[in-house]
Amino acid sequence: MPEEWGKRMASLDFYSVDQEDRKLQNAVNWIVDLIVVLALAVLLVSWFGFRVPMNGHSMEPVLNAQDVVLADRLTYQLKAPERLDVIVYQTGDEEKMSVKRIIGLPGETVRIRSGRLYLNGEAVELEGQLEEVALAGIAEQEIMLAEDEYFVLGDNRDSSEDSRFENVGNVKRSQIIGKVWFRISPFVKMGLIHR
Repeated sequence: MPEEWGKRMASLDFYSVDQEDRKLQNAVNWIVDLIVVLALAVLLVSWFGFRVPMNGHSMEPVLNAQDVVLADRLTYQLKAPERLDVIVYQTGDEEKMSVKRIIGLPGETVRIRSGRLYLNGEAVELEGQLEEVALAGIAEQEIMLAEDEYFVLGDNRDSSEDSRFENVGNVKRSQIIGKVWFRISPFVKMGLIHR
């Protein structure tokens, strides 16, 4: 009887060691899977996207100074930029990038009169995106956008250097680098950037 008892105990010990090995193997597999997924995510972001630190207050309240966002290079290879997209574009200085919101699309006319935005001669409200514009700049006169041009504005209209000013003007399609889609810093505000 004690011999049988010893065999049963030995088989139970073997079973518990086998269970511990499986748990360890599952944990190692999970960690390896996590590392592979993170590595792929980093590669995808670096191949098709890039980080952009925000400078200034032109996109408040959506984006603040010192925020860091991710922009996607691939989206505009597959489709045209759309109204209200937040974009990154190159300014005249090739090293400087700017972040603004698309308001006017190719082929449209844009005008700002008495604080209101007019697209193709019609006053428009863009889902709360456009407050009254105190300074119309060159958009006081109607601007005709070419087939490869976009009219951009900062969300903080009173503190934005955008298409209303001659030194910026209309943004050509070739200047657009990507679409802003995700805020990575500060951590407490991390998340998708919505229209």
